[in-house]
Amino acid sequence: MITVLLVDDEELIRAGLRAIIDSEPDLSVVGEAGDGAEVGPMVARLRPDVVLMDVRMPAVDGIAATRHLLETFAEPPKVLVVTTFENDDYVYDALRVGASGFLLKRTRPDDIIKAIRLVATGDSLLFPAAIRALVAAHGSNKGNRGLAAAGLTEREAEVLRLMATGLSNGEIGEKLFVSLQTVKTHVGNVLAKLGARDRTQAVITAYESGFITPA
Repeated sequence: MITVLLVDDEELIRAGLRAIIDSEPDLSVVGEAGDGAEVGPMVARLRPDVVLMDVRMPAVDGIAATRHLLETFAEPPKVLVVTTFENDDYVYDALRVGASGFLLKRTRPDDIIKAIRLVATGDSLLFPAAIRALVAAHGSNKGNRGLAAAGLTEREAEVLRLMATGLSNGEIGEKLFVSLQTVKTHVGNVLAKLGARDRTQAVITAYESGFITPA
């Protein structure tokens, strides 16, 4: 069972998300919060696997709440930020501080369910094209030297480039003709060397450094 905490200052949005999520046998909403200030205590008490976090809230926004989770908990839940506009500066900032992906409030129910499952397993990067667009608009592009100190091997660099296209571990394995376990090992090495919490953070680092150039 994948447990979910809903964080949004609009009760109607929370009600709609709860109805969608609770209709699935493997998903369960374990709590709701109306502001980012409530998130820390609720996560400590409920230990959800995934937090659906609105980025714009009146007191504590989703960026600050996400940062707090990453700094406070040794094993924080995965965070999916929820937004109205995909090119929102708030979305980019939330991804940079630790959110694993984002959802638009107009996203189809089936895609919301798929996103929650994906981010819970940590297997796939969410919406790589949209993340590329965000980094293209906001990234610092320091050049390939930005990742030189990470010491990635040639194969690890290749895996990182494929991760940036949104391929799953299985798809990367098929592309490189290696086993799933080998891919998982390479992905783990990439995350460790970049100091990235998950695939999204690694890909953002790759784009911001100029290691990968947005098309």
